[in-house]
Amino acid sequence: MGHVGADSRDAELAELRAELDRQHKLAAEKERQLERYAADLRETFKQERARAQQLRASYVATVRALANAVEARDAYTGKHAERVAAYGLAIARQAGLKLADDPQVEFGFLLHDIGKVAVADAILFKPEPLSPGERSLMELHPVVGWEILRDVDFLGEAKDVVRSHHERWDGRGYPDGLAGEDIPPAARVFAVADTLDALTSDRPYRPGRSFDEARVIIAEGDGSQFDPVAAAAFAALPNSTLEAIAEAHQ
Repeated sequence: MGHVGADSRDAELAELRAELDRQHKLAAEKERQLERYAADLRETFKQERARAQQLRASYVATVRALANAVEARDAYTGKHAERVAAYGLAIARQAGLKLADDPQVEFGFLLHDIGKVAVADAILFKPEPLSPGERSLMELHPVVGWEILRDVDFLGEAKDVVRSHHERWDGRGYPDGLAGEDIPPAARVFAVADTLDALTSDRPYRPGRSFDEARVIIAEGDGSQFDPVAAAAFAALPNSTLEAIAEAHQ
């Protein structure tokens, strides 16, 4: 009987060892499967990231082509859209705003004047002051631009910049008369950048001002035309940064 009991225990132990071995093998196989899944996920992620980068490059190329098409009408503005986009991003970074890293914001900066495609040349290039009626037509261009881009999903917040880039901090801007923090943050930054480029660019009727002169004028508009945060961030940017941007986008 003792031998029978011992044999039974040995058989049970052998069965337990066999089961344990099967479990080890099963666990090892599951681990290998997980490693394969992880490798597949890593490869899928790499491919998706590459596709996303390609798609963004395509978006950027499309936006720049649109911006260049708008500016091609006016030889005097040169690369205004590219300069003002670079100024705007520099101001946003100086202010510590996350929007500086949002490609949609850059798209909005580049496309801000796309609505001017609907403005007649006689108004757009009139050398003397516009009549009240002509000014009313000119002031429609933010809305026209917003309507042109309204159904382009990938532009997102860019459309806010296009519509609101002529709003003023004190509410006296157009087209919606927004004031203060009701104005989209990117449009508030852009207002400073746009004024800077307008002041420092040559025009048929006057030479461009220096950056120091532009600083004085923008400081005078702090809290009335311009968001104080954006104006302060611009004031903190060194002339060397502004000069480098202007030189890169002549």
